[in-house]
Amino acid sequence: MEDKTSFCETAEQRAKLEAVIEESRSTPGCLMHILQEAQAIYGYLPIEVQSAIARQLHISLSEVYGVATFYSQFSLLPKGKNRISVCLGTACYVKGSDKILAELEKQLGIKCGECTPDGQFSIDSCRCVGACGLAPVMMINEDVYGKLNPDMVKGILDKYREEEK
Repeated sequence: MEDKTSFCETAEQRAKLEAVIEESRSTPGCLMHILQEAQAIYGYLPIEVQSAIARQLHISLSEVYGVATFYSQFSLLPKGKNRISVCLGTACYVKGSDKILAELEKQLGIKCGECTPDGQFSIDSCRCVGACGLAPVMMINEDVYGKLNPDMVKGILDKYREEEK
């Protein structure tokens, strides 16, 4: 089983990041754009990538880290191949989405915001997916699952586990 918590970078990723930094560095306020592009390249913003950005922009790592942690669009942890998002908006929460989230955490052995060690699943929560009539709702990648109860979670996860085999 591959450990997804250690940073691994390809030469292609490094070249793309360097090109983004080079073409953006002269634009005032370029850090947000560079972080967005870096996250698109790597899938998240590990400390190694933040350090490279800071070094090449001649700014402090704390400045890069401050921006990366301030905005919720950025993730400092890797995301799984199958990205699970549980709606915790009012309609879903009232209908038990907290229990769906708890069951996912139990089934996968991780907490919200984390990724399984094999890199297959990550769990996040969101405030609304716009499917209130189907509450409680979760999404896995682009697939929407509604009118859920905790007993349904294992079967849904098994579908994705089978696809991997």
